[in-house]
Amino acid sequence: MTGSVALVGMPGSGKSTVGRQLARLLGWQLLDSDAEIERELGHSIRSHFEQYGEESFRALEEAMIARLAARPGVVLATGGGAVLREANRVALRAHGNTVVYLRAGVEDLVRRLRHDTQRPLLQDVDPAIRLRQLFTQRDPLYRAVADHVVDTGRSSVSAIAHLLAMQLELGDLGGNAAASAIHKPGSSDDPADSA
Repeated sequence: MTGSVALVGMPGSGKSTVGRQLARLLGWQLLDSDAEIERELGHSIRSHFEQYGEESFRALEEAMIARLAARPGVVLATGGGAVLREANRVALRAHGNTVVYLRAGVEDLVRRLRHDTQRPLLQDVDPAIRLRQLFTQRDPLYRAVADHVVDTGRSSVSAIAHLLAMQLELGDLGGNAAASAIHKPGSSDDPADSA
C-alpha cells in the first residue's frame, strides 16, 4: 500500500482511539490533526473558537490537513468537521491515501459525548439535537470522501483496528466478504442510516 490511512467521522466516532491501535499494528505514526493544531497554537481549539471563530479554525485545519495528508505511512485522525471544506476532502484522497469513515449512530455519539466539555460545537446546546444536525450535514460528505465505511457500533475498537490492519496489509480493504464491519460507500451491505 502506498500513502497513508485517513480516518474521518463524527466527533466521538473513535478516530483517535482506533487510529492509535491501527498505527501500532501497522508500525506507523499516528497523527491527530486537532492535536497537531493545538500543539502549534499553544492553546486549545475551544479557546481558538471562542477568540477567533470557526472560520479561522477551519483555515488552520485546512493548512494542517494539507501537510499531514501528504505524509506517507501515517494514520491520520481528522477532526470531525474536516470534511466540510472541499480542499480537505481532496487532500485526504490524494497521495495514494485510503480514507476510512468510522460511522457511529447518533445515539452512540450522544452516549459517548454527553459529558464532553472540550468540543466547541457541543457547548451551550443540547448535545443530542446538535449531534443530529451535524450528522445530517456531514454524513453525506464522509461517504463521498471515503473509500470504505466502518460501522463502529458492531465491533470493539480492537477488533476494528485489527480488521483494518489485516485488510490494509493484504491490500484488500473492504474486499473480504467476511469483513462485515467494513463496507464500500453505496454498496448493498452499507449499514442503514440509524439517525
